[in-house]
Amino acid sequence: MKFLTKYIKNYWKSFSLALLFLTFEAISDLMQPTIMALIIDKGVANKDIDYILKMGGLMLLIAAFGAISASIRSVMASIVSQSFGTELRSDLFKKVQSLSFTNIDKFDRASLITRLTNDVTQMQVFVNGLMRIFVRAPLLAIGGLIMATRLNLHLSVVLAVVVPIVAVLIMINMRLGFPLFSRVQKALDRVNSVMREYLSGVRVVKAFNRFDVEVGKFTHANDLFKDHSITANRLMATFSPAIMLSVNLGIVVVLWIGGKGVNTGDIQVGHIIAFINYMTQILFSLMMISMVFNMFVRARSSAGRINEIFLQEDTVTWKKEQKENSAEGGRIDFEDVTFSYEGTTGKPILNNITLTILPGETVGIIGSTGSGKSTLINLIPRFYDVFSGTIKVNNEDIKLVNPKKLREKIAIVPQKNILFTGSVEGNIRWGKEDATQEEIIAAAKVAGAHDFIERSPEGYQTRIGQGGVNFSGGQKQRISIARALVKKPEILILDDSTSAIDVATEAKIKEALKKYAKGLTCLLIAQRITSVVDADKIVVLDHGELVGVGSHTELIKECTVYQEIYQSQNGQGGGVNVTGHHTS
Repeated sequence: MKFLTKYIKNYWKSFSLALLFLTFEAISDLMQPTIMALIIDKGVANKDIDYILKMGGLMLLIAAFGAISASIRSVMASIVSQSFGTELRSDLFKKVQSLSFTNIDKFDRASLITRLTNDVTQMQVFVNGLMRIFVRAPLLAIGGLIMATRLNLHLSVVLAVVVPIVAVLIMINMRLGFPLFSRVQKALDRVNSVMREYLSGVRVVKAFNRFDVEVGKFTHANDLFKDHSITANRLMATFSPAIMLSVNLGIVVVLWIGGKGVNTGDIQVGHIIAFINYMTQILFSLMMISMVFNMFVRARSSAGRINEIFLQEDTVTWKKEQKENSAEGGRIDFEDVTFSYEGTTGKPILNNITLTILPGETVGIIGSTGSGKSTLINLIPRFYDVFSGTIKVNNEDIKLVNPKKLREKIAIVPQKNILFTGSVEGNIRWGKEDATQEEIIAAAKVAGAHDFIERSPEGYQTRIGQGGVNFSGGQKQRISIARALVKKPEILILDDSTSAIDVATEAKIKEALKKYAKGLTCLLIAQRITSVVDADKIVVLDHGELVGVGSHTELIKECTVYQEIYQSQNGQGGGVNVTGHHTS
């Protein structure tokens, strides 16, 4: 797990200091039975009160020292584990943000959430356990073995039998437990996935009264999670009693041997009491080791899942040193571009697309559902890399350009409008962080959003509910357009972003856009021909193929696919004349 190297370097000093105090705590615990044996065998046996008081005081001092060490260790363990968990979670989030869509598409979104939350928590708990009990338990076990052997070599034979048995039980526990806890985490992924899907589509569920179906899906996922958890925990639960039984049987044997030794005068009573105390400490430590190994099994499973994300190599690479491009801004060239999503088979989503969009042009992109319109524009900001061919922006191959620099020139209004929790002004300012109030208002006016924003209770400071629930679909689209416009990009991409806006409002926005963004290259993806009819040129896609490029008048004469779309939207019946109007 190479990703852990960073955190080991960051926290090894604090971790080591916590272990030092943990060692002091363990030594304090180990000294107590020996002192007690001395009190019984020397003080009590000889009725020496002074010796008893002196050694009793020493026990209290050692106990106090151990308690102070335990308190310091506990505080440091909490600080280190919480800091580690926070940093790991932050780094994991940054890693997810840095990945291309191709990388992210390999993971279910719910699984990413589980890895950022539950899996990080499992590792955090394990690190905390290392500084609380994992190191303390072996110290007590080893120390207890040494101290018990020093007390009485004959009784130590019992430990020579018990300890290997317990070690074997712990190893079996680990080997069987790891795959089970991997299944538990995957089942938790499924629970999160069902819950996320339900919450994102709650309105549809309510509209169709499909509560029973959703409850059934969640119950199935929840029961699966329960079953896997029970299976894993049941296995783990069988080992703790087995370890306890092994050690307790050892204590019984010690009492039997010790009793015979006291009768013959070979063993002192204090030695037996101390030996049993050490056996009890060893039992406790072995139980703790077993418990921490359970934690380790879960943490190892979680670490593997986190490592899968850190191992992802971003598919988007670029040339590090770049010269300023003096080419006119806004030109886009597709040169024999072919693209398929990773893992798909069959015909490419886009096939041999060659297209030039000149600076300042308004280009409409139209085609039936699934024709590849959104995929085409997603390639321009390099959300995905082409399978073959080249895409150039301002005469530069985008594969050689830093994606951050490339995306600074582009503004996108996506098909699904996303508004973030916060104010309306804050959402528009997403497009340009240092935008002035005047720039925000100007962009909102062009997008047709200024009037309804002003009518809102707090104007531009009106709070947006989660996902923009307090605004209509058309209003959300206009706020999204304003967010893109305030950026004043070289290339503006509108992905069916006026579908919820009436035709009259759409016409006003397009008219205002011509004045506000003069010289701006604008790509309009639309379902309605009326949305692109006045574009400088229209691109027609059909099943990933480029089947037509030209003005409305040219396409209505020459492009069969465009004619079919036009007829389907304007009614069947007459033929189509050269001007694009029906004849009866």
